Amino acid sequence: MRDFLPADKARRERVLAVIRERYRAHGFDEIETPVMEDYDRLHAGIGGDNEKLSFSILKRGMDAEGIRAAADDPAALADLGLRYDLTVPLARFYATNRAQLPTVFRAIQMAPVWRAERPQKGRYRQFLQCDIDVIGDATARAEAELMIASLDVLDALGLTGGSIRVNDRRVLDAMLDVFGFAPEERPGVLITIDKLDKVGPSGVVAELRGRGADEGAVDALSAYLDRPAASPTFDEVGIRAALPDGIPDEVITHLVALGDTVAAARGADAPLVFDPFLVRGMGYYTGTIFELAHPSVDYSLGGGGRYDGMIGRFLGQQVPAVGFSIGFERIVDLLPDTDAEGERSVVLVHDRDVALAPLLAMKAHLVAEGARVRIEQRVKNMKALLERSAADGYTSFASVDTETTVDTLEFKSLA
Repeated sequence: MRDFLPADKARRERVLAVIRERYRAHGFDEIETPVMEDYDRLHAGIGGDNEKLSFSILKRGMDAEGIRAAADDPAALADLGLRYDLTVPLARFYATNRAQLPTVFRAIQMAPVWRAERPQKGRYRQFLQCDIDVIGDATARAEAELMIASLDVLDALGLTGGSIRVNDRRVLDAMLDVFGFAPEERPGVLITIDKLDKVGPSGVVAELRGRGADEGAVDALSAYLDRPAASPTFDEVGIRAALPDGIPDEVITHLVALGDTVAAARGADAPLVFDPFLVRGMGYYTGTIFELAHPSVDYSLGGGGRYDGMIGRFLGQQVPAVGFSIGFERIVDLLPDTDAEGERSVVLVHDRDVALAPLLAMKAHLVAEGARVRIEQRVKNMKALLERSAADGYTSFASVDTETTVDTLEFKSLA
């Protein structure tokens, strides 16, 4: 969990403002949910490994004896927990407020989440998530809206050239069925397949054999992985060419419709890439899954998928839903450290004998004109003062003595 100095905080807020503005422009509405959710909801088996990383909150009023008696049962010690993502709270929010929401609800959530990670570069115990979700639309339009809006965010931040890797959990299930993996093997097989980018086909096959997976199924997968490499186009011909026979037509039709829709909005060179071995680890995904990529880095900048089964757990009836989460922390690290464009930010450096009333009147005048203004008393080490002001995002300064007026201020650059 980190502190942010003023310049860092201002930079993060500028990025958030761009993300928020672009998502709102695409018709999404921002909501807010509590940082805590019920313990049972956070441990309902829908959060995957994140459930193991959740921070629980000790029940209020428990004495030492009660704590000792419940020491072996975490659920008896805690009744609340800090949210580890924004999807579970959104499902609960929708189930609670459905009567006041439109039939197809497009949500923005931009808020901190907490996970008991082992701290390291790029992994924090508190970090910001920026999510958009579409609830109530089972068609490819929902996924397309998420992808188009998120690519638009990258463009607006100056990270042009982004692309989205796309797959479908139903494709993965059908492929494993075609290869001959038994249903009870598949969760472990998917975990191994998810390492394909890191260990390569031979590494995946070796690990599956080492785990005792069905030999015939592993042989079939190995033969498929060893086929001539191709870069499939995101259309029916390309998608079918990348898959073995036996994949349900309705899944391929859904993917093709998604590609056509994104292409209509983004142009003929829509940046979608079909990846039949994209897995994503969240257990609640039921259909399309995707990850946001950029050529400047070898890791994803976001991702998401369809989770049609989650809201039904809270509402008692099934509601289609799909979401996309921008990797805010990673994106902030990629962006150049620049000041806000067009912002006038000045420091008034005044002599000790300047009266307070005219000084604050001068500041109020500049603020009314739209400037950001800081007042500093002159010190012996002016270089350090000005360097600190520049580090805090101020772009110019002016000296103020007893004779200075608003009209005689002379501004000098802090660059």
